[in-house]
Amino acid sequence: MQVSVESTGGLKRRMKVQVPAERVDQEVDSRLRSLGRKAKLPGFRPGKVPFKVLRQQYGDQVRAEVINEVVRSTYSEALSQESLRPAGGPEISDLKDEAGQELEYEAIFEVYPEIELNSIEGETIEKPDVEITDDDLEAMIENLRKQHGDFKAVDRAAKEGDQVRIDFVGKVDGEAFEGGTGEGVDVELGAGRLLEDFEKGLKGVKAGDEKEIKVKFPKDYGNEEIAGKKGVFDVKVHEVRELELPELDEAFCEKFGITEGGVEKLREEVKANMQRELDQTLDNHIREKALEKLVEKNDVEVPEAMVDAEIEQLKQDTLQRMGVTDPAKAPDLPRDMFVEQATRRVKVGLLMGEVIRKHELKPGEEAIKVVLDRLTAGQDNAEELAKQYRANPQAMQQIQSMALEQQVVDKLLDEAELKPVKKGFQDVMNFGR
Repeated sequence: MQVSVESTGGLKRRMKVQVPAERVDQEVDSRLRSLGRKAKLPGFRPGKVPFKVLRQQYGDQVRAEVINEVVRSTYSEALSQESLRPAGGPEISDLKDEAGQELEYEAIFEVYPEIELNSIEGETIEKPDVEITDDDLEAMIENLRKQHGDFKAVDRAAKEGDQVRIDFVGKVDGEAFEGGTGEGVDVELGAGRLLEDFEKGLKGVKAGDEKEIKVKFPKDYGNEEIAGKKGVFDVKVHEVRELELPELDEAFCEKFGITEGGVEKLREEVKANMQRELDQTLDNHIREKALEKLVEKNDVEVPEAMVDAEIEQLKQDTLQRMGVTDPAKAPDLPRDMFVEQATRRVKVGLLMGEVIRKHELKPGEEAIKVVLDRLTAGQDNAEELAKQYRANPQAMQQIQSMALEQQVVDKLLDEAELKPVKKGFQDVMNFGR
């Protein structure tokens, strides 16, 4: 087998493969003879069909099967022979296949980039130094009360935090537009779920009011036909409701499974949960900062095939979050939405892989246990959950990947300098929001 490889620019390669005719022809003959031992054709006894007839009857089909298999196997052999690492599937072209002559084809593909890893030694990563204060705890308790509160009708003007039940019809240039009509819709003032102009217009309304609210649709509004235009909403107010908070008592504590210890026990449990969430948020924050430094210090050329695959995955993740399960009803999400994120993900993955190879990292038992402890933290049946994870090969594969990733981050943090910076709980918990 003869192989020649040329670079066609960047990470793309064109590989020409020539396979001796005997390799194909002998395999075709062998399969035809094997087929002849059981072939049944009119006018011939089973197993007695002449080879010439077998070739006429089945030759093209058998040869096509052999060609596919030989191309697949010789492609792998050629990669190994030339020490090439493809970053995606090949595009096979210029296939020349004639009986008695060499099989020839070209394979076009991308290879992984050669990476000379630069250390992040000397780089500074800020590590938030956070203490959960009594005010943070009380704010969280108050938030829990709001989540379990009930809206009650009131006879007064609506204010921030109230819920207003309305009917509305939206119009642009005097015409109602799709998605701009609603009946019996509950709007919580200050929640930011509707247009800012719309919410502002609802402040001060009372039950029975009818009002015209003028709005300006943002340029990036979801409905392209009205994006950037001025509109009007005709609104009828049915009811204004005020949030009534539950008492902070034993009955409230029972909603969280606390039957002994009362409010003080609730505060302990809530603070413990806050600490777990804080620790996880800090871990994620420092991880991202370490990986940012790694990307900054290493300019890596990324294979287009890997970026394309990552874009498709991001599209699927987005559709899943949108609740789209029917591919036929899925919106056509533009590729440009995901290019930057996909490219960064591929860069990070390539660089992490290089760190793993350089330091010969493996997901050992200690690292796996750290991940399992984190996944089961705060659960009453933590031990049982850990056993279930270990019994699930698919879950364990993911846990091993998480453990390996953490080892990579640990290596990076060993190189960088961590700088403690005082931060408030709310500031840290709002990272990335």
